[in-house]
Parts: sequence; structure tokens; C-alpha cells
Amino acid sequence: MSRMLSLLFIAIAVATPALAGEGPAQQLMLSGQGRFAQFADVATRATGHDGRVRMRALQLSTEPMVIGPHTYVGGWSWWQFECKTDGPHRGYRQDFASVRDDGHIGPSTPTRDQPMLLAPGGDAAELAAIACGDIEIRLDATDLESALALAKANED
Repeated sequence: MSRMLSLLFIAIAVATPALAGEGPAQQLMLSGQGRFAQFADVATRATGHDGRVRMRALQLSTEPMVIGPHTYVGGWSWWQFECKTDGPHRGYRQDFASVRDDGHIGPSTPTRDQPMLLAPGGDAAELAAIACGDIEIRLDATDLESALALAKANED
């Protein structure tokens, strides 16, 4: 039992960085902004052997939420997309990890989402367009602070 718990903790540690500044550099592209600002981390785009594209996304709120002693500004999610040339892409969110204003991330919570057709113009479709190479990539932010500043600057 303790070996199984150790393996679980290792898997969680590998899958979820402890702080936003750890790990590879972020290359954030604003994909859209409504109630939340949605950023694609284009540095994480990877195509699997099955042709599906996996990419990390950052969702930010310009109105932070205070829960207990912590202030939360959004969350990171891994997404997986089935890129199509003959119609709407399919995709789903694989997990969600909250982000505090101090940069702390997590823990990551898996979702039970299944691949679905993405509604044109929706947040997921905008992320899919970036992941699937439908639009030109640009660099809008390189860390949580610059992404938050951009989200606040673009508020309606």
C-alpha cells in the first residue's frame, strides 16, 4: 500500500508544477476573453502518436476570488484535441489546477470530460484553433503576471 501511495505522489508531483515560475518557459497566447481570459501555452503543444494534439491552457479571472486565506486568479488545464480539416474540431479538458495570486498551482484534479464537437466561437474552439495550427501563433505573455496584466487591460 505504501508503495502505491508513493507512486501516486510521484505521478502527481511530475504532472503538476508547484509554482508558476518552475518548469519550462511559458509562451502564452490570448485566445479569447469574455468572463475569463483564456491563454494557450503554445510551448506545450504536442502531437501524440494517435494524431491528437495536447496543449496546456491558462484561464484567468480579472476578479480574483478569496477563499479562506488564499486569493485565486484562475487555473491551468490540459486539453486534448482531435484536429479535423473537414469540420469542427473535437476536444476536451483533461484536468483543472487552481492558480493563486502568489503563483501557487494545484493540486490538479482530473475531469470526466469526453471528446466532443466544439462549438464555433467558444473558448474550447478558440484553443483548438491554436492547438491545431489554424491560426498564426503569437506571443502575448510569458508568465502569470504578464498574462494577468493583459487580461485586465482587455476587460470590457
